[in-house]
Amino acid sequence: MRPKPASTNTSDSPLVAPARIFSLGGHVMNAPKAVPGLHLVATPIGNLGDITIRALETLAGVDIIACEDTRMTRRLTERYGISALLKPYHEHNAAQARPVILQKLAQGASIALVSDAGTPLISDPGFKLVREVCAAGHQVIALPGPSSVLAALCVAALPTDRFFFEGFLPSRSTARRARLTELSRIDATLVMFESGNRVQDTLADLADIMGTRDAAICREMTKLHEEILRAPIAELATAAATLETRGEFVLVIGPPAARAQAMTGDELDDLLRNRLQRDSVKDAVAHAVELSGRPRREIYARALELAKGTHQQATDDDGED
Repeated sequence: MRPKPASTNTSDSPLVAPARIFSLGGHVMNAPKAVPGLHLVATPIGNLGDITIRALETLAGVDIIACEDTRMTRRLTERYGISALLKPYHEHNAAQARPVILQKLAQGASIALVSDAGTPLISDPGFKLVREVCAAGHQVIALPGPSSVLAALCVAALPTDRFFFEGFLPSRSTARRARLTELSRIDATLVMFESGNRVQDTLADLADIMGTRDAAICREMTKLHEEILRAPIAELATAAATLETRGEFVLVIGPPAARAQAMTGDELDDLLRNRLQRDSVKDAVAHAVELSGRPRREIYARALELAKGTHQQATDDDGED
């Protein structure tokens, strides 16, 4: 018979200190009191089973759990029978909450910081808190665990030896395209977050700027409706109209071609001239994007100039005849 989950306290003045226990597989386990300091605890990104035993012991053993949304964290604590004092810590109250947390730590408290999902501080509030806790001389302990960044990177079937995490792109089109142009020059696999209501526009911009690089769309990682789509960016953008946009997305973009970082402007011109002799502008641009790693817009503009120049030269030659 499963033990009844302990209630989750949200007030500051319980008459009796909550029991330091958690339930795992129907067994009630005792947790030692956590050492004083700030504990950064990674929590599941979807599947509540993706929690470590050390994380459960810590959540049960700390004095306070600081969390983005108490409702989200309560789902986890109730699942594992943890009685915990939950306190909100998010971008809207951080300036007021930080001094309180620092005061508690100065009094010898043990506090866990969790995000709604995944590893704290990764596209979530917490950096300023960690910086001030360290500056005050208190201990900061990291408890590694789930991360949508690493999970998506591992299943994307793209190079993992070097990667760059961008987080969320700008929401406005002009700023997003400018940022993607900068990212296109990075010689590494790119990992970025995107919301469902912008993912189709972002895929279109990626196809325009990064050409034929391989990519993966990772939707609802570890959840019931998890979906992984792998294809060149252009194909993913073409199919975006039928993409299920509900849920959370991680986009993984393969690195530029091996020669991309070394190709000069003169080399690009030579490549385009050669291809324009036998291919359309569209095909020549696609080939150059793949080999050069330069932004598609830049290559397309240069191809039009070269194609126009070639046409003008041919007209002049005809006139001389």
